[in-house]
Amino acid sequence: MDVVLSKSWLRPLLFVPMGLVVLAGVLVEVLKPLYELPSRSGIVPFLSMSYEGNVPTFYTAALLGLTSLLLALAAAATRRAGERFVAHWWGLSAGFAYIAVDEVFEFHEMAGTFVELSGVLYFSWVIPAAVVVLLVGLVYVPFLRHLPLRTRIRFLVAGAIYVGGAVGMELPLGYWTEQKGMHNLGYGLLDAVEESLEMLGINLFVLWLVDHLAEKGVTLRFANPAPEAPAEPAPEAEAADAP
Repeated sequence: MDVVLSKSWLRPLLFVPMGLVVLAGVLVEVLKPLYELPSRSGIVPFLSMSYEGNVPTFYTAALLGLTSLLLALAAAATRRAGERFVAHWWGLSAGFAYIAVDEVFEFHEMAGTFVELSGVLYFSWVIPAAVVVLLVGLVYVPFLRHLPLRTRIRFLVAGAIYVGGAVGMELPLGYWTEQKGMHNLGYGLLDAVEESLEMLGINLFVLWLVDHLAEKGVTLRFANPAPEAPAEPAPEAEAADAP
């Protein structure tokens, strides 16, 4: 039996886990000061979106990894169809694979250790990140123009939501951190907004990327393995059974 992963199944598979992760993360941030929950161990560092190496981190990393695989499928489908911009699809796939690894190991934080700034640029890594986003955007202008209008708009919306969270929200978060520090409810809620926007942007991109793949004749399906054919008796055995 083949099961095609339709939109009616894909939406809850994407957005229900996201909703649970976000809800749990916000809940522990609110309960932490109310019930004086420990910050270094227990449920807070396990579920909070302000911490790393926990449930939200690995959920986002897995989502980014899935996106990278889907983009690789898009690259293969584009190449098979003999269309242009195969390298651009592979570039996106590699980029999302890197972001997935960075989500766990936080390589981007190192870019903020070379220059110490203040205010909204307290997290100074946003400067090289913004430059990279701008350069990638310029390189991908022909690629975006080549896409169907609906797909182009969808990808731009998903990208704007993701970048708005990953880079844009670092500005008010940096200002708050400099003024109030990290160990407070305000920081936790701002960081929750940032992480939620990232998750939303990725989930929308995955949903719309699957639509694009379907238009290219690529559908996601799960199939039961074919049953093994019964083994035929060896000739020697058949001869032995003959009268």
